[in-house]
Amino acid sequence: METQTSSLQTALSQELKHELSLTRRLLERVPTEKFDWQPHPKSMKIGTLASHMANLVGFLEMSLQGPETDMATVQMPASPTTTDEVLRRFDVNSENIHKALGQVDDATFHDLWTMRRGEQVFMTMPRAAVARTLVLNHLVHHRGQLSVYLRLLDIPVPAIYGGSADEAPRR
Repeated sequence: METQTSSLQTALSQELKHELSLTRRLLERVPTEKFDWQPHPKSMKIGTLASHMANLVGFLEMSLQGPETDMATVQMPASPTTTDEVLRRFDVNSENIHKALGQVDDATFHDLWTMRRGEQVFMTMPRAAVARTLVLNHLVHHRGQLSVYLRLLDIPVPAIYGGSADEAPRR
């Protein structure tokens, strides 16, 4: 019988696994030769967007490592310059977050986490909100953005939650 203390962690882990799988399908389609392409001067370049998505998952892992993260002390890796590098970064971050999730219980998600840079506090929120808002919702938002970029480049967009004009829905 599963205890209630593992229910939030288990549900989050399952949802994250599903969403990361869908996200990877889009990232696989970003062509390295188009990394500098952007649909508008105010829009992110597609390579920057893909890199950002590959890194997003790491924020949940950061939040699980302690009560706060000082971004001034975090050594961010160089931005990927190829699709293969984006996918490797995404895969490593995905694997790391699943390991980290396996080592916490539900109580951890009710604890507050703070992101700061030195004295400047960017946010303080429960880790459950970090998982939902900073990671999952943020990732889904950028996945939608990336699917539009792919469409504008005439690159087939994979089915996500249903069919796409380019492929049948996954079952």
